[in-house]
Amino acid sequence: ARVLTRAVDRARSARLVTCPSVTVANELVGIGFDRDRIRVIPWGVDPHDTSDSLIDRARATHTLPERYVLAVGTLEPRKNLRRLIAAMENVDLPLVVAGADGWGGIARELADSADVRFLGHVDPADLPAIYAGAELLAYPSEDEGFGLPVLEAMSAGTPVVTSRGTATEDVAGGAAVLVDPYDTASITAGITEALVDRDRLIELGRHRAAEHTWAATATATAAVYREALG
Repeated sequence: ARVLTRAVDRARSARLVTCPSVTVANELVGIGFDRDRIRVIPWGVDPHDTSDSLIDRARATHTLPERYVLAVGTLEPRKNLRRLIAAMENVDLPLVVAGADGWGGIARELADSADVRFLGHVDPADLPAIYAGAELLAYPSEDEGFGLPVLEAMSAGTPVVTSRGTATEDVAGGAAVLVDPYDTASITAGITEALVDRDRLIELGRHRAAEHTWAATATATAAVYREALG
């Protein structure tokens, strides 16, 4: 927290400030930044090979079930795994969680949850195929500055369920099912809706991901530097 505070304090004297989402831009304005100095530059995602052979290899390597709902992210309270696991009790699919142990004791607390498989840290090279093999990505995070797994899943052709009212809603851009992250019933309903509407969500998600490449992020960042230099 002290590191973040120092970074924010240094940014107050900058000519221009970049951030990855409208949500973060609004938060910066809320703590005193001038809106006309803020430039929103979304992060990106690059396409990866998600062929059937790679999906099969990832399934064998990580002992994945044939069908599963996927959650991705460091295991910490804001990722909302407690409510997601509770919501999955009413969904007839197992939950696979890919992410290293973080803070808050979440991994230890939830380790014995029924019908949940914790993969721990996953090699980034395996992750696209794990996304592609999932029925959907469930990402009902309570708080995000961006939410890169949303784009990663969309790029892999995987439908997304994510939070309304956070930066992930910005990232989804109408291509995901939005839920109330504080309402277990809402999360369950969103997952059920996405399973029914998979084909449409896959198409919308692929188009959304194609709009957000790292090349576009780099180009926009370079443009802000040129602007700052006058």
